[in-house]
Amino acid sequence: MEARQQTGERIRAELWPSLPYEAWKDTRDTLHMWTQIVGKVRMELSPFLNHWWHVTLYVTPRGLTTSAIPYQRVTFEVTFDFIEHNLFIRTSEGTTRALPLIPRSVASFYREFMDCLHALGIQVTINTLPSEVLNPIRYDVDEVHTSYDPLYAHRFWRILEQTSTLMQHYRSPFVGKSSPVHFFWGAFDLAVTLFSGRRVPERPGVPRFFREDTTYEEISCGFWPGDERFPAPAFFAYTSPAPPGLPTAAIRPEEAFYNHELGEFLLLYENVRSASSPEQALLAFFQSTYEAGATLGQWDREALERRVR
Repeated sequence: MEARQQTGERIRAELWPSLPYEAWKDTRDTLHMWTQIVGKVRMELSPFLNHWWHVTLYVTPRGLTTSAIPYQRVTFEVTFDFIEHNLFIRTSEGTTRALPLIPRSVASFYREFMDCLHALGIQVTINTLPSEVLNPIRYDVDEVHTSYDPLYAHRFWRILEQTSTLMQHYRSPFVGKSSPVHFFWGAFDLAVTLFSGRRVPERPGVPRFFREDTTYEEISCGFWPGDERFPAPAFFAYTSPAPPGLPTAAIRPEEAFYNHELGEFLLLYENVRSASSPEQALLAFFQSTYEAGATLGQWDREALERRVR
């Protein structure tokens, strides 16, 4: 019995590894900028999709990818490999370039990445000002962010991998409009969004980037590694616009709470990884926050949900 328990704990630790914010924040900040550089290349070259879904990255069995990006008569893909710790650029013509993921400045990464694209015949210009961060430093001159710890980069990806799988199960019974499970390099989070199908009045003063996301009723959830405002990795869920009574709605598990400053429900990653069944705890969080938002928001759940037998 004890050996079986130890084996279970070891497997759980591998699937849901420790990710203390302070221990990897420098790597987090550098990797955030690297994903933005790659993501902005996809944004410049890909056809626009509603809600800016054409800019996101996707979780793979080895890391994160842009998926296929069109360029003239070819396509190419950029992939972060957090097992080998390389960045790969592969084209439909069979050519490949690779960059090692090692401690280096954002400026160095930017220059070498763009050189690799040019060597492959891909000419693209991006806005080098970082998005959705405090005190941004342009990528081409950023010598401040220089850290890359492969251990924590790998742990971050493992969490994304496990979370992505559970989010797909969570989304499965919903038959209304929904997003893919995707990684937003601006906010540096993994998310999936469900829609009621109803529009809401446009809110004045909303930045153009967020405008499309704020004109439809939605419920989103996902994983976020934290930042200076909230220095702890956590799972999140929110309803927009938030219906009356949402902050006090009963949700599961009991460790989850509503953060008024961020305007969303949070469940600390540490609470999930220490649960007897992390998967059940996380699915309970996603499902209960959806049910609270959809019920209080008077969504047509009968039409939007497939009954699972």
